[in-house]
Amino acid sequence: MTEPGEPTGSTRRMPTVEPSDDAHTPAPDVPGDTRAPVPTLEQSDGRAARFWSARRVPAALLALVLLGAAGLLLYDIAAVRADHPAMQWRRSLADGLAEQRLDDTPVLVGAGVAAAIGLWLILLALTPGLRDLLPMRRDRADIRAGLDRTAAALVLRDRAVEVSGVQSVRVRMGRRKAKVRALSHFRELDDVRTDLDAALEQAVRELGLARPPALSVQVHRPAKKG
Repeated sequence: MTEPGEPTGSTRRMPTVEPSDDAHTPAPDVPGDTRAPVPTLEQSDGRAARFWSARRVPAALLALVLLGAAGLLLYDIAAVRADHPAMQWRRSLADGLAEQRLDDTPVLVGAGVAAAIGLWLILLALTPGLRDLLPMRRDRADIRAGLDRTAAALVLRDRAVEVSGVQSVRVRMGRRKAKVRALSHFRELDDVRTDLDAALEQAVRELGLARPPALSVQVHRPAKKG
């Protein structure tokens, strides 16, 4: 039996950890003024380049196609050097190329397809891609940040619906321009548009983008039912 003021055998007090000042106090052998400063970009205007896509899928597909074609051709060449007949596809291809004229339709179509694929690969190699990722202002040398266009459009939409008189908003966010279409069910349209312009300009500045998009705001009345 236990006394009323005593704890039972199945209950015990758990140990606690007292807060220590060591986590907030610098080490005694390291003076506070010797901390490494945060690296910043000197005379930075906030500009930032676009993010480059790795484009692993096109590179992997091209590598597989080239690897297969080169392996098949080398195998056939090695077979011919070992006194074996060439593969049927290579003999047929050589005979067909010898008989085809350069102005024939199949030759022109094949050349056009090859040129289009080559131009597409060159375009992929020279352009950054990742069009849905907007670069943000870069004020520190070791930090790069980006904002998804869908997220930026949601921020502008949420800020627009807070304006008095706005019933619904649709935002189409591009890399250089943001198109906002709002429906207003009361107040004068000019007053709503003025408040929308001010609210959205402030929202665009708060996004912190390296290249703030231009705003295109349209305010209409909802269509009458019936």
